[in-house]
Amino acid sequence: MNIVSPIVASGPKERRRSIPVDVGGVIVGGDAPIVVQSMTNTDTADIAATVDQVAALAAAGSELVRITVDRDESAAAVPRIRDLLAARGVTVPLVGDFHYIGHKLLADHPGCAEALAKYRINPGNVGFKAKRDTQFASIIEMACRYDKPVRIGVNWGSLDQDLLTHLMDQNNASATPVSAAAVLREAMVQSGVSSADRAVELGLPADKILISAKVSDVQELIAVYRDLAARCEYALHLGLTEAGMGSKGIVASSAALGILLQEGIGDTIRISLTPEPGGDRTLEVKVAQELLQTMGFRAFLPVVSACPGCGRTTSTVFQELAQDIQGYIGRQMQVWKQDYPGVERLKVAVMGCIVNGPGESKHADIGISLPGTGEMPAAPVFIDGEKAMTLRGANIAGEFKAIVEDYVARRYSKV
Repeated sequence: MNIVSPIVASGPKERRRSIPVDVGGVIVGGDAPIVVQSMTNTDTADIAATVDQVAALAAAGSELVRITVDRDESAAAVPRIRDLLAARGVTVPLVGDFHYIGHKLLADHPGCAEALAKYRINPGNVGFKAKRDTQFASIIEMACRYDKPVRIGVNWGSLDQDLLTHLMDQNNASATPVSAAAVLREAMVQSGVSSADRAVELGLPADKILISAKVSDVQELIAVYRDLAARCEYALHLGLTEAGMGSKGIVASSAALGILLQEGIGDTIRISLTPEPGGDRTLEVKVAQELLQTMGFRAFLPVVSACPGCGRTTSTVFQELAQDIQGYIGRQMQVWKQDYPGVERLKVAVMGCIVNGPGESKHADIGISLPGTGEMPAAPVFIDGEKAMTLRGANIAGEFKAIVEDYVARRYSKV
């Protein structure tokens, strides 16, 4: 006789222990919620465009926004960008992205060094040959002077070639050589950890340091972050670099980051999407939020569940209602989040026929089961698992939205 063991639902592993970092008032790591961040793609020297995009990203929910600081004009613009954002009531911390000449820009533009909430540097191009150590030290000195955290951002597209060559030579001479991919991962981990440790030696506290180690291959990203997490306690930023455009970038990023987050790895994330020409940069923020909410780590917006449709739902009524309700909730959240704490955890179901409609609606806080093909023209509404009423007629959408509004006011009111 075969006995089947019961299936026990398992959640994510316990969060990896990391040293918390205060980034302009946003705590990253420790017991803090996983932080969503993004990056502008404007020319930072274009102050108006950069202010507009930072404001849009912050409004979408980005809790940190990184901006490029690549030359004198962009460095000089940073304090003005900070001030104009503050005048709009936008206080999202700004992170400066430095490559090649970060040491010079921070030294020449103290206003920029002060205005930024964090510096991001790449050990692969912070300096070369004899200048590497002195230029790295110069940036760390500025971080200490202005009390700013630093992200050590390793990227396999701009890895420290001297370190990689040294490790490749060691591997070739070994009696038990490993694959080139394994050596590359080791170079990335060593680059990040040794750079962070060096920053500590230079006086930057460990609670001012984050590390990232980005690649564009899903399996390699998972492997390198597992190694990195096992070998340090610094806070970790997750992201699949050069993820790509559209569904490819969304799927690849979600696959890689989802596995790492499930394993308790990661303190802050970015979904690095290539936007369509003229596309909405805030999409990467929405995807990051949806990933965290889908996995149960955070809640940002009420969830609207809707069936995919089949031959029983040849009418588009339920699709139109689901879209209508999703848009309505998104618009109302600007008011709800001020007046109704906890409303982001609301679950709404909009279903298309009798097969799964009532059952799914009972699992939601509030749900509606619309009639499928050939069914009676009636739509039962379920509230907190119980059938509350049945809607009929041409104004089902309007009536259901009023029911949702009433439910939110009753359940989440501060009074």
